[in-house]
Amino acid sequence: MAKFLTNKDENYSQWYNDLVIKADLAENSAVRGCMVIKPYGYAIWEKIQAELDRLFKATGHVNAYFPLFIPKSFFSKEAAHVEGFAKECAVVTHYRLKKDENGKGIVVDPTAKLEEELIIRPTSETIIWHSYKNWIKSYRDLPILINQWANVVRWEMRTRLFLRTTEFLWQEGHTAHATREEAVEEAERMINVYAGFAENSMAVPVIIGSKSENERFAGALDTYAIEALMQDGKALQAGTSHFLGQNFAKAFDVQFTDKTGKLEYVWATSWGTSTRLMGAIIMAHADNNGLVLPPKLAPIQVVIIPIYKNDEQLVTISQTAKKIKSELEALGVSVKYDDRDTNKPGWKFAEYELKGVPVRLAIGPRDIENNTIEVARRDTLTKETISLDVIKEHIPKLLDDIQANIYNKALIFRKENTFYVDKWDEFVKVLDNQGGFIMAHWDGTVETEEKIKDETKATIRCIPFDTPEEDGVCIYSGKPSKRRVLFARSY
Repeated sequence: MAKFLTNKDENYSQWYNDLVIKADLAENSAVRGCMVIKPYGYAIWEKIQAELDRLFKATGHVNAYFPLFIPKSFFSKEAAHVEGFAKECAVVTHYRLKKDENGKGIVVDPTAKLEEELIIRPTSETIIWHSYKNWIKSYRDLPILINQWANVVRWEMRTRLFLRTTEFLWQEGHTAHATREEAVEEAERMINVYAGFAENSMAVPVIIGSKSENERFAGALDTYAIEALMQDGKALQAGTSHFLGQNFAKAFDVQFTDKTGKLEYVWATSWGTSTRLMGAIIMAHADNNGLVLPPKLAPIQVVIIPIYKNDEQLVTISQTAKKIKSELEALGVSVKYDDRDTNKPGWKFAEYELKGVPVRLAIGPRDIENNTIEVARRDTLTKETISLDVIKEHIPKLLDDIQANIYNKALIFRKENTFYVDKWDEFVKVLDNQGGFIMAHWDGTVETEEKIKDETKATIRCIPFDTPEEDGVCIYSGKPSKRRVLFARSY
């Protein structure tokens, strides 16, 4: 299995592509830039979706669904927003096909041109705020806390499975509030929800911060982001939350009567994350043997593989294996018993190693005699033999230990690859030789930010919330600076 993977130290990009395909997560589709998410990959996405959905509902949000098609005129109402997405929009111009009169198949019917073109959803602020205008009249109607699970289309020229595709799956929250303070609090709350999910479920440490003005979401007054470091030294934005101010309320004339009877515009937020999280899990944890899945998001947490020479042995082993499976499932552990006779145990070991299953149990006739079982953990590739009498206590603790170990390994990697730099030549040297996160001073101007990006391809990933003020000088311009910001090359 793993021998078909490119070594990640030799060609990280190819290793990633090999792994996504060989581990049966996804594949390229017949539509350029789009992907087919295969059952095993979708099972991981379902785990991500279920936990995020639980977290959203625990903070008072409810799910709804809005149309895939958005009238072009809606985008014209918020100038910054339309400018930010104009180059990525897919446009529907006709509503009917017909047979070609020359017998050359099917063609677009030129008489079926839409009166107004429809944009395939790149994000839903415009169509949702059109609905909010009808829903909001009084302060009693607020807040509105809605999330949508959907697909979006953003036309991409250079695509990579999970990380950047023309169509992808995501969730997008859209909330409406009576005051600025409530909206800011909501935007901050949700970026912290994302951070907690990334660290507690994905086992990926993240840095929370504000985006620079140049990197904000189109139409936002402020954008918060979580940034994670991948094993190749590049950053991956894993979630964003936006304080939209009153921009969309004014664009769609969404006003409410406050408690004093005064007419006010509504305050807004939006926030989202996507199947890009799949890429983050792969690139933060996987190795040359395959995936390393955090137990909390693994579709299969434990696999049991029988080792036998004849059917009589298999019958005895299966009785014990199925008993173990039942006992662990009663504790909430996801278990698969693989008694297929089409592949040998060694092949199965390699398969589940490639797919990142956290724990592998192997049991044979001698184990039955000795009342033992072999336990292998995917994160360290180590094995031990334990008594069958303690397996119910051992496995849940082992899964917790694997989850913590995967996180700590990623955290140590980030610490070892975070550099505090004060000189331009050192900044360039670190980027070219190590990559990683660079904490450096910046003068706060868009001009300097763009020049750094043009010369190094590094961008300001965020201005970390926990970075203290300190006097310094910008690494590029030499002008005064009060705070370090996080630079990195990114996906």
